[in-house]
Amino acid sequence: MRDRDKIYFASDLHLGIPNNNASLLREKRFVSWLDQIKEDAAEIFLLGDIFDFWFEYKRVVPRGFSRLLGKISELTDSGIPVHFFTGNHDIWVFNYLPEETGVILHREAFSYEFKSKKFFLAHGDGLGPGDKGYKILKKIFTNKLLQWMYARLHPNFALWLAGKLSDNSRLSGVSADFLGEDKEWLVQYAYEISEKEKFDFFIFGHRHVPIDIQLKNSSHFVYLGDWITHFTYGVFDGKDFSLNTFKS
Repeated sequence: MRDRDKIYFASDLHLGIPNNNASLLREKRFVSWLDQIKEDAAEIFLLGDIFDFWFEYKRVVPRGFSRLLGKISELTDSGIPVHFFTGNHDIWVFNYLPEETGVILHREAFSYEFKSKKFFLAHGDGLGPGDKGYKILKKIFTNKLLQWMYARLHPNFALWLAGKLSDNSRLSGVSADFLGEDKEWLVQYAYEISEKEKFDFFIFGHRHVPIDIQLKNSSHFVYLGDWITHFTYGVFDGKDFSLNTFKS
C-alpha cells in the first residue's frame, strides 16, 4: 500500500436523478473512483448534494445507493476518515449515515489544516450575499418541528412529494459558467472570511461548474464541479492542488 498522503474532494452527485439506470451508472463510476483513491487517501471530503434527496425516518431510510454506502463503510472501517457535508438537497441527513457508515457529518462550514495549509470547506448553499429566498427556505427545512411533522407522512408519499419538489431545483440559480469574481456570491463570501482569517484554499460544491482560480489575496478559490456532466474532483498532495476529471 502506498503512503496515504493526499486529501480528496468531490461533491454534487445528485444520486437518484434523472432515473434509476442513469443514477446507478454514476454511482458505479463514483465507487470506482473511491476504489482508485483509497490507496493514498489520508482523508476524503464529500461536500454535499451526494443524494438528490435524502430523508431519514427513525426506522426507514431511502431505497438504493447500496454500492456507495457499502464502499464508504469499507473506507471508514479501514481507517480513512470520510467527511460528509449536507447540501441543499440532502439537508435531512440525521444519524443514520454517521452510525451506519462511519462518516463525519458536517452541517456547517468547516476549517481544516493539512500539511501547514489551511482549508475552508462548505457545500456553499446560503452563504454570501443574495439568495435570500433560499436562506428563508433553509430555515424552514432545518426547523425541528417541521421536520417532525414531515416524518409523520408515510414514506411512500413523502419521498414521492420530495421528488416532485426537487425536480429541476438543482439547476435553479446555477449558471453553467463562472460569472466573475464580482458576481459570484461565494467569491465575495471568501473575501469576507479572509478579512477575519487567512486560508490557503476555499473549496465549495453547489455551483456545478469546475473552477480553480487564485484570488487577489493569493488564496485559491475552487468550485468542485459535479458528477452529472463533469465528473470532477479535487486532490491536494501536500504541496499542490489540482482539479481533475475521472474517466473510467
